Amino acid sequence: MRVVVCTVVHHPADARILHRQIRALLEAGHAVTYIAPLSAGRVPPTPGLTLAEVPRAMGRRRLGALRAARRQLARYAPAADLLLVHDPELLLVLPLVRRRPATVWDVHEDTAAALGTKAWLPAPLRRSVAAAMLAAERIAERHLHLILAETGYNERFAGTHPVVPNTTYVPAEPAPYDGRARVVYVGHISPDRGAADMAELARLVRPHGVTVEIIGSADAQARAVLQPAAAAGLLTWHGYLPNDEAMRITDGALAGLSLLQDDPNFRHSMPTKVAEYMARGVPVITTPLPLAMELVERHRCGFVVPFGGAAAAAGAVRALAGDPSLRDAMGARGHQGASQNLRWPADARGFVARLEQWAGAAGPPQATPADPASRVSAQDGR
Repeated sequence: MRVVVCTVVHHPADARILHRQIRALLEAGHAVTYIAPLSAGRVPPTPGLTLAEVPRAMGRRRLGALRAARRQLARYAPAADLLLVHDPELLLVLPLVRRRPATVWDVHEDTAAALGTKAWLPAPLRRSVAAAMLAAERIAERHLHLILAETGYNERFAGTHPVVPNTTYVPAEPAPYDGRARVVYVGHISPDRGAADMAELARLVRPHGVTVEIIGSADAQARAVLQPAAAAGLLTWHGYLPNDEAMRITDGALAGLSLLQDDPNFRHSMPTKVAEYMARGVPVITTPLPLAMELVERHRCGFVVPFGGAAAAAGAVRALAGDPSLRDAMGARGHQGASQNLRWPADARGFVARLEQWAGAAGPPQATPADPASRVSAQDGR
């Protein structure tokens, strides 16, 4: 099978796109052409993987990236068996691509809800743009195949679509605590993802010998918070790192942070970082978003703190720093839970099987009406 994968928004080394989905396709013996903003980060040469460059869509600078994506799609898509796109922005250019193969949209987030937090979008326009996005989703559902990152996203659509969850690779044995009293955050950084809370946490725990390490790109508002804190020595900000490098820094940490705010876009989501911390045997400190809280409480692998609760998070950090055996016990329970429930390779087989099915199917996409959402599984390809 020949697959074209396209994004103009995400980092080219995005964990879901490159390290999970593309890797799964290549390991299954399929050829992949990856259209992405490659200048934003390194994608290593890999047998079976062809790379095609587009500019990255950032803030209000999106038109050039979409034009470039249209050109690359017109070049590569007609010869493919399947096209997999990852950005709602690409829905605008797909109708302009002639002789397009079976096309799949991977829905990463509640896009309409997320628009309310985008600083680059003027506030008076957010409601109307969100309404337009919902209308675009309804049209896309009629003409494209959909896969969803979360079961809860099915509520936005008329039919029920397969879920490809943000599970992860789980080491057989997690790295032991390295004793360096450091807490980590992995992921994009923005105000709604807890930038100010993490900076305040760093200030509160620094006198206790604990350091905060942040790994990820940041929007302009978050940079305005993180850069002064890093310059003052309160925290270490590594910037964006490929997922494998980020996980090496995570290994052996005291705890992993997920201090996301109570935003509509997050309420149906299980932050990938929570699964990754658990997989590495690192205790989790999370705000009470439903899925993250349920996971942490079920496996007793960390602390749930209030939204905006930097002081409570600092208390959790101090408790772990003062009792390494508590840290080890929580980390071990999280690793066990991830081993049982959050392994990507099991979901990868179902993901690939579903794409193979769609690539060979004739006729329009079919969604399952009204049934409960189904997680992709190796058994039934969903």
